[in-house]
Amino acid sequence: MPLLIIDGEQFEFEDGITLIQACEIAGREIPRFCYHERLSIAGNCRMCLVEVVGMPKPMASCAMSVNDLRPGPNGELPEIRTNSETVRHAREGVMEFLLINHPLDCPICDQGGECDLQDQAMAYGIDTNRYEENKRAVENKYIGPLIKTIMTRCIHCTRCVRFMTEVAGVEELGATGRGEDMEITTYLEAGLTSELSGNVIDLCPVGALTSKPYAFQARPWELRKTESIDVMDALGANIRVDCRGREVMRIMPRNNDEVNEEWISDKSRFIWDGLRSQRLDQPYLRRDGRLEPAGWDEAFGAIADRIKSVRPDQMAALVGDLQSAEEMFALRDLFTRLEIPHMDCRQDGAQLNPALGRETYLFNSSIEGVDKADALMLIGCNPRLEAPVLNARIRRRWLRDGLEVGVIGEKMDLTYDYSYVGAGPDSLQALLDDDTYSGTATHPMVIIGQGALARDDGSAALAAAAKFIEKRGGLRDDWNGFNVLHTAAARVAGLDLGIVPREGGRDTAAILDGARDGDIRLLYLLGADEIDLQGTEDAFIIYQGSHGDRGAHHADVVLPGAAYTEKEGTYVNTEGRVQMTKKAAFPPGDAREDWTIIRALSDKLGETLPYDSLGELRKALYEAHPHLARLDALPELSGDGLAKLATAGGSMGTEPFASAIEDFYLTNPIARASSVMAELSALKSAQSEELTGTDG
Repeated sequence: MPLLIIDGEQFEFEDGITLIQACEIAGREIPRFCYHERLSIAGNCRMCLVEVVGMPKPMASCAMSVNDLRPGPNGELPEIRTNSETVRHAREGVMEFLLINHPLDCPICDQGGECDLQDQAMAYGIDTNRYEENKRAVENKYIGPLIKTIMTRCIHCTRCVRFMTEVAGVEELGATGRGEDMEITTYLEAGLTSELSGNVIDLCPVGALTSKPYAFQARPWELRKTESIDVMDALGANIRVDCRGREVMRIMPRNNDEVNEEWISDKSRFIWDGLRSQRLDQPYLRRDGRLEPAGWDEAFGAIADRIKSVRPDQMAALVGDLQSAEEMFALRDLFTRLEIPHMDCRQDGAQLNPALGRETYLFNSSIEGVDKADALMLIGCNPRLEAPVLNARIRRRWLRDGLEVGVIGEKMDLTYDYSYVGAGPDSLQALLDDDTYSGTATHPMVIIGQGALARDDGSAALAAAAKFIEKRGGLRDDWNGFNVLHTAAARVAGLDLGIVPREGGRDTAAILDGARDGDIRLLYLLGADEIDLQGTEDAFIIYQGSHGDRGAHHADVVLPGAAYTEKEGTYVNTEGRVQMTKKAAFPPGDAREDWTIIRALSDKLGETLPYDSLGELRKALYEAHPHLARLDALPELSGDGLAKLATAGGSMGTEPFASAIEDFYLTNPIARASSVMAELSALKSAQSEELTGTDG
């Protein structure tokens, strides 16, 4: 391990790290623009110059390894100086060059207040500019409805280009020209087609790329910042919600190396305008075929009157994809007291059974475990649409280490190469029947998605996937390669809490059939919008949620709830990691946090739930399900359930596995209320039609 002297102190470092990393470890701050820990090294900006004793000029610390340094003529240890006069003058010169053409428009720049160029110009620049020539101007580029470009500000760090090429896997950004004529642009100036494109806004160290929906909305010092969790998919990405007053102004990623690193999807980032639109801000009651405003007591009274007139076996509840564990626990508690057997959190019909053990419905390898995998089989899932950040991690493993990927399901563009095995269950069965496999993978993985599980033969497909990974040596004490990729943020917690039919109860499909046939006379929808309610007009439908979406349109009583940014809630991601959202804003009007609505309703029904505060509710929740109290920890599972699952068998059908997501941008009520998501959906649809027409 190399020994170095940095500013007079001796340090020992790992082999292979760069000088900029070594200086950071030694506690020295090194300015940079082009360098980023998760991107390849470009060495463009030269801001990270340090003095290496014995070298004739300052060296770019991002492009030199600690192993590149040699001892002095008399065996002296290599010495680096980060704050010498030589280094100071070099950085001042670099900053002066960077500012030659940079416009002085900080007062109207959205990057103002959180701009790397501003900060480093103050810390390392000079107070005068010796250049009097006219500044060059660059035409702004169109790169889609999400990213606003002011390319005159661009300093050509190429972070955006490297991100789109290396992480997003969509090679649509590049540079044209040389020297003063160099410009960053898309090919043919078309919009970026990646689901991760918004991350270039965070990467840009100047104001060249900013958020178009957020343009001129607020300054960073005006915003109240709240750390929270994203619920747009089941990955549980860590986010920061920035609010001004009662309104969410923007959503930013937070770093968590075990989950989302520092990336989030475009849907997670730009969904915030949907939090304002089509909101339910007061209770509604259907009178003479029309929903009309009502008070809470009136709404609760109507529900109580109907429940008293209906038998328990004629009532049912369905839970949506965005609900937290607290309200699901309260609803289950209430329905248990009312002896109602019909409830389900699997509104897409996924054939997952918590009675078989948690490992049968979790991403057991962990998200970080993708970095160990050397063979991967995707069954009935499209991670690019179902979990874009996870897909970027798979791409990185493929790019760096040659991960072998196979696909059973629809053909799709995953941003990395794969072997197409087949379209459906027959291809999976052929792999099970093949005894000639001679692969050498030591950490094989299988990821089965809702496209294979949300169908009548889903349980058989689940068992086949478990048997497949067992035959490939992927179920060991030191490695569990069986993974379920969920698409709903609420699904794992719902399964953990047992929000599934009790003995004699109906699942989602049977509940809806019963509502159409008259067997189910009262249906409680807790944020459930992704279901077909046509033909259920004779059933009394109660909808509790935050947006006036599909469920509210069919409801007889509407109870306004809180969105995920407006409550403190517990969510369990696809790998079983327990995380919490924090309240960043308050619900609009008379809307209330969902668990409080259920608690108030229970009092009206004479079955008062034994908790009056969130703390009391969580105490009851943790007593019933202790694992939910272990925040940000991966579950420790035995794997016995998978061994049993692999022997379960079952008959699979012949229909090909279809994608669980038809439109990435319109998967939930908040997304459908967002004008930005609607624009992206229309753009994607137009691009698909254009490709189809061109390719014939």
